Order: sequence, then structure tokens, then C-alpha cells
Amino acid sequence: MGRCPAISARAGGYPREVTDDDRAKLLEVIGGIPIAMLTTFGPDGPRSVPMARQEVDPGAELWFITARDTAHVRAIQADPRVSVTFSAADSWAATYGRATVVDDQEKLRKLWTTFAEAWMPGGPEDPNATLLRVDVEHGEYWDTPGSRIASLISLAKTKLTGETYDADHGSVDV
Repeated sequence: MGRCPAISARAGGYPREVTDDDRAKLLEVIGGIPIAMLTTFGPDGPRSVPMARQEVDPGAELWFITARDTAHVRAIQADPRVSVTFSAADSWAATYGRATVVDDQEKLRKLWTTFAEAWMPGGPEDPNATLLRVDVEHGEYWDTPGSRIASLISLAKTKLTGETYDADHGSVDV
């Protein structure tokens, strides 16, 4: 992993060096959120579509199952740059990278779920079913402490004391 500045709310918002912990935290946040918004930048401009994330590899590869006859696959074939964002009640991540359509039947069968079956009833053998791999080049995450109640307490404390909200933020070149 290369070195780049990162911003951490806990560090007072000052630049600091990225650590392997920052990278691990980004992948942890992504791994905890199953649905993402994939944005492509094709000839028709940016377009977003919800996607079910199937796997997060330690090498910062995101895997999705998709149909090959979709507008987002055509856009990726024209321009592989993508943004993939994740949102949950207490954590968020935004990633940027390059997407590739991967024809790997063994991996497709390994990642196949009943959720994928709902969208492609032909199963992993369906000739329209394929994999999409996103190689993350840069990502940012925000993670608030604990539960929703803990977040509300931290927010109230911020309002009363004037201290910075206790959230963890990192910016990582992968």
C-alpha cells in the first residue's frame, strides 16, 4: 500500500500518515454493508444502480454478480472508472476504482446466493450472469461510535461542550 495523507476526526482533522489499520478499517466498514450504489461514468454521463456486494477481498477487490446485458456493464466496457458507495445507520464508505467484467464460472458459482437467484432465475449457468470486480484505488470511510444511542449521546455532548463530534474518518489510497 502506498503512503498518502489521511484525515482523522479523532486526530483533530489534521493530516497524518495512512496505516494498515486505516486500510483494514475501510474494508471492515465495506464488509459490514451488503448493498452498495455503483456509479459508472459512461458516454451518457454518470449513472448509479444499487448492487448487492458479494465479497470483499483483502486486496481491496469488491465482487458483484450482475447481468451482462445491462447499461452499467456497457458503461464499464466504455470507461472502467467507477465509484462505489456504502451507507448504514452508523457507518459510510465511498470508494473509487476500476471495474472489470469477469467471466469465471467457478467464482460465480462460489458467490451465487438466493438473492442473485431472485434477479437471475437461470442460476449461475445463465449465459447472461457474470461477475463484476471493482479494484479499489481510493476510499474514504466514516464510522460513528457504537449504537444509534451512543451516536446521539456523542452528538449531544458535542453540542453542549463544543468539542468535535467523535467519529472516525479515514482517507486511504489502496
